[in-house]
Amino acid sequence: MTIHMQKGFFMRNKAEKQKEDEARLMSGNLSTGQKLRKDFSVNKELYLLFIPIFVYYAIFHYGPMIGLTIAFKNYSPARGFFASKWVGLKHFKAFFSDYYFSRILGNTIRISLYTLVFSFPMPIILALLINSLKSRWYSKMVQTITYLPHFISIVVICGIIVQLTNADGAITQILAPLGVKQATMLNNPKLFLPIYIISGVWQTIGWNSIIYLSALTAIDEELYEAARIDGAGKMRQLFSITLPCLLPTIVIMLILQVGKMFNVGYEKIILLYNPLTYEVADVISTYVYRKGLLEFNWSYSAAVGMFNSVVSFLLVFFTNKLSKHVSGNSLW
Repeated sequence: MTIHMQKGFFMRNKAEKQKEDEARLMSGNLSTGQKLRKDFSVNKELYLLFIPIFVYYAIFHYGPMIGLTIAFKNYSPARGFFASKWVGLKHFKAFFSDYYFSRILGNTIRISLYTLVFSFPMPIILALLINSLKSRWYSKMVQTITYLPHFISIVVICGIIVQLTNADGAITQILAPLGVKQATMLNNPKLFLPIYIISGVWQTIGWNSIIYLSALTAIDEELYEAARIDGAGKMRQLFSITLPCLLPTIVIMLILQVGKMFNVGYEKIILLYNPLTYEVADVISTYVYRKGLLEFNWSYSAAVGMFNSVVSFLLVFFTNKLSKHVSGNSLW
């Protein structure tokens, strides 16, 4: 009996101590080190679950960053990362003074902005339309059909685009009666960007709408009920309830999308462009690919890639800061 009483006493003390630790942790009266220790003691199971993820990112994402040193060296595989000759900012200066610098930078910004303007709102619109459907089976069918392109290999997607836009392709033949010249569309610099953007929307609209559909299902139905009682119509409910509730999700996705602006889908561009469209399709990522893997200029391509990554980070940082200042929503 005494043993059971002592056991119960210690268990109560442990539970009370854990509650006190949690209260002190939330109170904000602890130093950073104390907060971390207390937080680990309270959530050590979650920290243990995080270890495999941390190891994965450390090995496969942060570990390879040691290779960035070759951007400041004349890298030779025979000498390795550390023994290669140090040249400082030579490759960066060479890139900024390169004849193609303005072209590839302009193409990257233009393609990224068009992609952002046309591709980003489409999943939101699709999610709103699907959410408004009354028939459950029909909404599921629409979701399934729009999701499918995401699971098709980019090589297959580009093969389909090439076949459809050939001189004897289906799209070319459909447009021929409208006065469009029956020729290979991907050889026309004026048509490359529209083809890239439209095919990108088709490929990603369904998959990217999933997160917005999830956010829509989390909106309290009582808000809509109260709005209907007050006489609010569908459009009023959309602008007064749905979009404000979606705004935090939209802002977070926009910040992430802006961060990927300079990482234009180079695989798709490489598979679609040709020397006739270099002037409008060549971007930083494809330039890095050509310089590094085709011309074996590893140090120069690493410098260009590092410039691309730094610009992407700055875009995320300042977009997040602007969003936090304007709307109060941000990643951190």
